[in-house]
Amino acid sequence: MNEDEELAVPAEIHTVCQCCGGGGMVADPKLAVIVGEPRPLDNGRPCPHCDTTGQFAGIIPPL
Repeated sequence: MNEDEELAVPAEIHTVCQCCGGGGMVADPKLAVIVGEPRPLDNGRPCPHCDTTGQFAGIIPPL
């Protein structure tokens, strides 16, 4: 790292969503039959707490 490079500091403080871990999606496994074999299929669903942003503005402690 050069002395000329600056570290990127966000303008606001954000808290990572405790429900999805910051990914914006939560697991939603479904049973699927693929080539005659039953297997779990997880394509996820939007996080109901953060609305897929993965973070909240400000400092929010986990409840």
